[in-house]
Order: sequence, then structure tokens, then C-alpha cells
Amino acid sequence: MADDVCRVCGKPLPARVGRAGRSSVYCSAACRQKAYRERQAPEEPASVRGLIEDIGRQVQQLVPTPPSVLYAGAADLASSVGRLRRVARVARDTARQTEPARDSVTPEPVTQSPLGDSEGDFAALVESYRRELRVHCYRITGSYDDSEDLVQETCLRAWRARDTFEGRAGARTWLYRIATNACLDFQRRTARRPQRYEPVPGMNHGTGEAPARVTWLQPYPDDELPTAEEDRPDVAAVSRETLELVFLAALQHLPPRQRAVLILRDVLGLSAAETAEALELTVASANSALQRARPTLRDHLPRERADWSAGEPTEAQRAVLQRYMAAAEQLDFAAMTDLLSKDVTLTMPPNPFWFTGRDALAEFLRPTLDPASPMFFGHWRHLPARANGQLAAGGYVRRPGTNVYRAQVLDVLRFGEDDRVVEITSFEPHLFPAFGLPLRL
Repeated sequence: MADDVCRVCGKPLPARVGRAGRSSVYCSAACRQKAYRERQAPEEPASVRGLIEDIGRQVQQLVPTPPSVLYAGAADLASSVGRLRRVARVARDTARQTEPARDSVTPEPVTQSPLGDSEGDFAALVESYRRELRVHCYRITGSYDDSEDLVQETCLRAWRARDTFEGRAGARTWLYRIATNACLDFQRRTARRPQRYEPVPGMNHGTGEAPARVTWLQPYPDDELPTAEEDRPDVAAVSRETLELVFLAALQHLPPRQRAVLILRDVLGLSAAETAEALELTVASANSALQRARPTLRDHLPRERADWSAGEPTEAQRAVLQRYMAAAEQLDFAAMTDLLSKDVTLTMPPNPFWFTGRDALAEFLRPTLDPASPMFFGHWRHLPARANGQLAAGGYVRRPGTNVYRAQVLDVLRFGEDDRVVEITSFEPHLFPAFGLPLRL
């Protein structure tokens, strides 16, 4: 193998009996010095070159018509450009961590890591796992914004610790371990705990029990979910239902370590020994944490699985979404309330407003959709979206006296057995770009 010979003279490298860690890539000090004298500017890794070439081909293949083909081509191009940007950002950030080393007499590494020695190689490796790592961080934290920051933290921690990676476990498992511990450190710093919604003076919230208030909960765009497991329907189903907002909110009630154990065991399918090693626990402690986590999670989920895990949206539900958006745009209060279940619930994290029951929600909605009311909010337009495997609508409002529709709310809908809306979770609009939605129309 090429890794078993000197990079300069081609002679076999010395045996590494009893030594762990990175291996030498030169057979002697003389070859090391020769490599230093002959060193030229390093080329970018082949994977990055290939990505750049793919972008060039995609640009050449763009055609303006028909619109559907142009849209599909532009979406693929945007995805590739976004990936290249992320690779470059990771390479830049990791390079900043190693800038002092560039002043040494031998700036080229004299040992070889299983992860690669250049920032570009490392960034390309991490990028191949970025989507699933971000979903993993999102499951633990419940926040899209925090998950992106934690993936960046994972990349930097992995770069600093690359010398310790010996390749016994795969790079994927190693990165998951780093990401999990980054999330636990984050949880210790923030000490978040779900609360119950409190009544707002002067507002009718309905007669139902106040729901849990998870102020940091955010939606996750379906377009950014991993696609590598599409050929395994069983795994894809588990992935979808463990990203639904009901499940995510229930997870937040678990202590961070129990939450991490449950996700590693029941979602990712790691063994007890692998989970214990990732979290630096004994196997007995990991099993004990899982045994405590499972009943607590069940206590915070609806009693019947069908009440919260409905699978892929049906054509009937898609039709309800279209009627929901049309009713708001036409200010049709009757049509809007007809789509709602009698026991519908609406929450607006991180805001304090909440409603249980159609009557209470209708009382709130009626004046906001009435142009004659002093509480009239404005005229609406909507764009369809997908979040957490569920149907959603991005709402834009044109306030009275203005002529621009500005992003206002992302409504994520959950449906009951009769295809009426049983839950609306309304989120603030700053994440619209992550869903491919503009901030104004």
C-alpha cells in the first residue's frame, strides 16, 4: 500500500510495533528535509475539485424553459453551491486554528492521520456527515439555530482532536460522539427546562389544560434532512416520527444525559457499549438512564401513537392545507374555523400566546380577519412548506396602509383522523430562508 512506503524515496516505512496514533510518512530525517525543500503549493483535495467541476457542469446545463426544469436545475445548483460554501467555511475555520503551526520549519505534517492532513480533506469528510449531525444536534436541543452552531463546534473539536482518532471506530461514530458531548456541554450552560403556559390577562385561552411551553423549540426544514437512507423505508419512518414537533417537545422534558442516551440507543440504534463509550459512562449507567428516559418520554406523548405520528401527509391533508391558506387570504373566517378540530391547540413559541379548543381560537381569530375591526391584522398571502415531516404554511401579511407582504409566521400543522387540524405551532419568521421562503413578497 502507498501508505506503507516513504513519500520521497519509496522505501518501506519502519514498523510501528506497540505504537498508536499517527504514522510517519517519511523513512528518515533526510527524506523529510528533501520534502521540505521540494515542497510546492499544495493542491486542493480531489473531492473539492470534483465539487467545483460539478457546479460548472450544472451551470452549463441550466435551461430557461420549461420553468419546472429551470427550477429543478437551479435547486440542484443552489444545493451544490451551499455545500461548497460550507466546505470552504469549515476549511477556513480549521485553518485559523492551525495558523501558528504554519510558521514552523516544517509546515507540512510529518505524520499521517486517518482523517487526512489538509483542512480541505477534513472539511470534505465532515461535510459528508453534516446533514445527519445537524439533525442529531437538533433532536437533542430542539433548536435549528443551536444545531447549526453545534455542528460548527463539532467540526472544530474534531479538527483539534484529529490526532487522537485511530480509526478503530468509523469516522461517523467518532463524529457523533463529539457532537453529542458538544450538545451536553451546551445543555449544561443553558440549563433549559420546559414550563407550562401561563394565562395572559384579558385573553380567553380555552378550557383545556395549558400545554407545555418550550420557548426554544424551532422547526426543521424537510429539504435539509439526510437522503442517504431513502432506500430503507423502516429507517426513514423512524427518522420522520422522531422529528415531529410533538416528539421533539416531549424529548425536551428529559434530563440532557437521558435524552442523549435515548437518542443514541432508540433513534440511532447504537449498542449499550457504544452509547456508554460515547458518553463516558459505564454500561450499567447507560442502561439505567435509558430505563428512566423511556417512561418519562411516554408520559409526555399522546397516549396513542397515531395521535402524533401520522406518517407521510395524504392528498386529503394537502387539500386541507390549500384551503387553510386560501381561507386566510380571503379573510374567510367561517372557512378557516371549519378546518379546525373541536379540540385544536395553538402555540406560538417563544411567545406566550396559546389556545385550546376551537371556540377560544375562533374568538382570537375573528377580529384579526375582519377589516372593520380595530384589531384587523392585515391581508395575507401564503406559500406551502414542509417542516419536521409535516405540512406547513409560510404566512406573509400586508399591514393596513402598506403595499408589501412581509414574512410573519410559519404555521406547522398536525392533522387528526378526520383530516381536520388538531394542532398549529406558529413560529417566528426569521427561519424562512432555511425553508427556501423569501422574507417578503
